Amino acid sequence: MHFSARLLQWFAQNGRTLPWRQTKDPYIVWITEIILQQTRVYQGMEYFFRFTEAFPDVASLAAAPLEKVLRLWQGLGYYSRARNLHQAARDIMEQRNGKLPENYQEWLEVKGVGPYTAAAISSIAYKEPVAALDGNVYRVLARLFAIDEKTDSSRGKKVFEEVAAELVDPIDPGGFNQAMMDFGATVCKPAAPLCKQCIFNRECLAFLQQQVGKYPLKKARKTARTRHFNYFYFFFENQDGRPMFFVQQRKKNDIWKNLFELPLIETEDELKPEVLSDLPEWKNWFADGCDYVLDGSPLFFRHQLTHQQIHARFFKVKLEPDKAVTFTSYFLLVDHHKFEKMPKSRLTLLFLKKIL
Repeated sequence: MHFSARLLQWFAQNGRTLPWRQTKDPYIVWITEIILQQTRVYQGMEYFFRFTEAFPDVASLAAAPLEKVLRLWQGLGYYSRARNLHQAARDIMEQRNGKLPENYQEWLEVKGVGPYTAAAISSIAYKEPVAALDGNVYRVLARLFAIDEKTDSSRGKKVFEEVAAELVDPIDPGGFNQAMMDFGATVCKPAAPLCKQCIFNRECLAFLQQQVGKYPLKKARKTARTRHFNYFYFFFENQDGRPMFFVQQRKKNDIWKNLFELPLIETEDELKPEVLSDLPEWKNWFADGCDYVLDGSPLFFRHQLTHQQIHARFFKVKLEPDKAVTFTSYFLLVDHHKFEKMPKSRLTLLFLKKIL
């Protein structure tokens, strides 16, 4: 029996039951694939329901303000995905009169859609016989054929694409691609693969050569860059005794663009409380001598991103209510109820949960 037939037979008996697999709607497939980039399936599940309920079609997504899109994406990370998704929806409405692309090449022209996503959508929604290669698929192919090419090199990608193209099922390419993803996620796993239960263990070259752990080959990872973020929870109580504080929106082309956060000073090294008044930003904020009191020691969080490690310190600074008005020229004044509705990073959420 051909490889694809055996794989599809396995998939029919062992494939995961997932909500987005109940439809071939290209819009739903597109939303799902973007959500699942760099995201575990079951972590993405709640976002799938949340997103498709709020934006059931491309027109509703395009019409939504970016802040609402980012708020629903909050906590999922890699926020450029949400920004690209939103912009792509607007492009489709404006340039294609709301009509979604109908093949692999057209999907490649959509903002935020790469070869894998384009292949997944076109194969599942339109039965176009193109192979979708993600980390799971690379791993299965690398082990099965003992491919001594790095998956993240130009030559390696070409080799894997050629091998996958030979295997993809022409009748059910969408089922084949989903089966490959499931097989890699549940059997041919990165660690502790279930080789003894694998239906291909009699021909898997990595298994026969006892070199499963060797594959797939990848380039050496770059050392993560360490950044020191110093956040300031400038707060005071209003006449009702409700805590009020200041936030800002990130504008630079950096992590968390368009998200809201507390006032921030980034430094080269750890910032000690005793040198706060020496910082240029601090001198600017308190140029008029606004009274403040440091409320306890700063809270520390270590936040790991793909290529960056953030060392974040949150300083609680209590202001005098009548003096705090000067801060409105720099920042946005909010209370916790208002800030809860604004999109923010997981790091900011961690701090808020800690103090609340």
